Amino acid sequence: MDRALIDQLIETVHQELIPKLQVESIAPHDPVKISYLPYPWQKLGVGNYAAVVYHPDYPNWVVKIYAPGRPGFEEEVEVYRRLGSHPAYSECLYAKEGLLILKRLYGVTLYDSIQRGLRIPKQVIQDIDEALEYARKRGLYPHDVHGRNVMMYEGRGLVVDISDFLHEDKCAKWDNLKRAYYWLYRPILAPLRLKIPYLLLDVVRKTYRFFSKLKKSCEHILYKISRRHKNKTH
Repeated sequence: MDRALIDQLIETVHQELIPKLQVESIAPHDPVKISYLPYPWQKLGVGNYAAVVYHPDYPNWVVKIYAPGRPGFEEEVEVYRRLGSHPAYSECLYAKEGLLILKRLYGVTLYDSIQRGLRIPKQVIQDIDEALEYARKRGLYPHDVHGRNVMMYEGRGLVVDISDFLHEDKCAKWDNLKRAYYWLYRPILAPLRLKIPYLLLDVVRKTYRFFSKLKKSCEHILYKISRRHKNKTH
């Protein structure tokens, strides 16, 4: 790691990026919007809380900036502190006042891989499994791990988004994705090299989200009925 180069990047961020960058959150459940990004910075992606950009002179690092009023910065810093250094995760090199400088991860998300008809080796799934178990041993709770939050690069698996790894509630997204991988992808999609259009993938994603919410609602109702029944019997 070139510490001098990272220090230069930190200085560039504070002198050239932060004073001019405009990131805003229009709605809490929609991705943030970059209203203005000074040249030569490039947008890498946006999420519901933050935007990720990079400078072409520093291609091995990215800058993640939280939109004003959006939560999660302190939690993400803590997650990276617990993770330390692991080949399947990024690393936090600098964090201050809603911005993080992270090691850049290259690759293709599993979601995009399905759309492009790319072969997803079993090693990728095994790498991600191992990485999630590593996180659990570090006192974390892998959460919101789905096809858009994991990538593959040169046949190995990577975990991109760790921002929700302090959430202790159970999340079955990764288990469900693995089930689809072994039951549907490997025996059917992979041999045929089928390319699944984004439109169909979005239908599957929204259907999954609907039934997940429905399941949670039913479980909550059953729990309340059970509690009410116990109170009546005592």
